[in-house]
Amino acid sequence: MTTNWLITGVSSGLGRLIAEKVLARGDTVVGTSRRADALSDLDAAHPGRVRVLPVDLADQAAVRRAVDDAFASVGRIDVVVSNAGYGLLGAGEEATDRQVRDIVDTNLIGSIAVIRAVLPHLRHQGGGRILQVSSEGGQIAYPAFGLYHATKWGIEGFVEAVAQEVAPFGIAFTLVEPGAARTEFGANLARAQPLADYAGTPADRLREAIKGEWVIKGDPDRMTDAMIRLADTTGPLPKRLVLGADAYANVRRALTARLAELDEQRSIALEADFTDTELAALS
Repeated sequence: MTTNWLITGVSSGLGRLIAEKVLARGDTVVGTSRRADALSDLDAAHPGRVRVLPVDLADQAAVRRAVDDAFASVGRIDVVVSNAGYGLLGAGEEATDRQVRDIVDTNLIGSIAVIRAVLPHLRHQGGGRILQVSSEGGQIAYPAFGLYHATKWGIEGFVEAVAQEVAPFGIAFTLVEPGAARTEFGANLARAQPLADYAGTPADRLREAIKGEWVIKGDPDRMTDAMIRLADTTGPLPKRLVLGADAYANVRRALTARLAELDEQRSIALEADFTDTELAALS
């Protein structure tokens, strides 16, 4: 049985790899990209099973039209991979207003627009699966990536809530959280103009580290294999799928530290409530 996929950001990176692999096994792909010819080679190799819809995710109306077109063209979409996005390198105050607006419009509002657009169709067809590509940076944060993190933490909160809302309709979500991988992500980073005052600070040190010999362990081939296996499973989906040894270690360390800090504040938290006697008097 073939699977119909809708993949945003299909022209490169994880989106492109997933498209290649599922087409090779006989599935159908509708992708979105800013370029209509993004998959011309795959279209030639798999005629009739590839379609690319040119769309800018920052244009919410265009996203809705593209999603409607995608479902109309194949009838049913089984798996949606919301993958499009990019990174912005720079301390929070170094970014321009335009850079802030652009990354939020694409990574956060664009991803929300895709999800909102596919939900009516998935409800109508009786269910489906959505893999929302986030990042290890949806649970941890590095200096010089604050605006990227803001979009990833934001989409994680949105998906956490919406997943509960649509579970009764047979719609399941997984937040995919890859660590650094050998894709075009680094080469496609937007960059803020550095401020001299930040020389030698954590943001500047990370900026310099990226220029150096930073060993990236993440294999996009293995990552996309894991994503496809997840989409193929018949059981319930996990809320999150962390990909990469460094990502696993980083997320685990961050969550452990956060839980330890929470536990240290337990007495303060409990003291912030009305007492039972006070609640009785208020009722």
